[in-house]
Amino acid sequence: MRLAVFFVAAFAALAQKYSGPVPEKEDQLYLVQADNLVPTEAATAQEQKGKKGDSVYVVAGAASTARTPLASPIFVLKVKDLVPEKLQLYKLEVKNGHREITFRSGKNARNPQPVRVDLKRLDEGLFRLEVGESLPNGQYSFTPEGSNDVFCFEVY
Repeated sequence: MRLAVFFVAAFAALAQKYSGPVPEKEDQLYLVQADNLVPTEAATAQEQKGKKGDSVYVVAGAASTARTPLASPIFVLKVKDLVPEKLQLYKLEVKNGHREITFRSGKNARNPQPVRVDLKRLDEGLFRLEVGESLPNGQYSFTPEGSNDVFCFEVY
């Protein structure tokens, strides 16, 4: 009997529909701010060669237009072509009026590691991304693995 109650409760939990705000545009990450959605800054990072063959990815501007006071922000994404499982979150450095991240070449290179993000499917083509740790103030970017597309935001 307990097993039957468990399955009924589990099925009821799965059957609940998402009732929060839905993004206007597909393939655009939105910050969740209470009942509002704030679009992240969508851009393309320019690849430059750094010292010793390093790859430096540069985003124009010293700060993102999308800002949140939350150290563990939540995002909503309505997908068309973007693969949410391939999104990676990185902290960017501000240098000379722009934001950048450097990936070093070489056998013993210490490269930036992506921040852990929990992905949850809310509905058909609708996903929630929740940062798995507390982020210090700064500039951040989601990027699809293998792409120069970026979705930037600032934690303040």
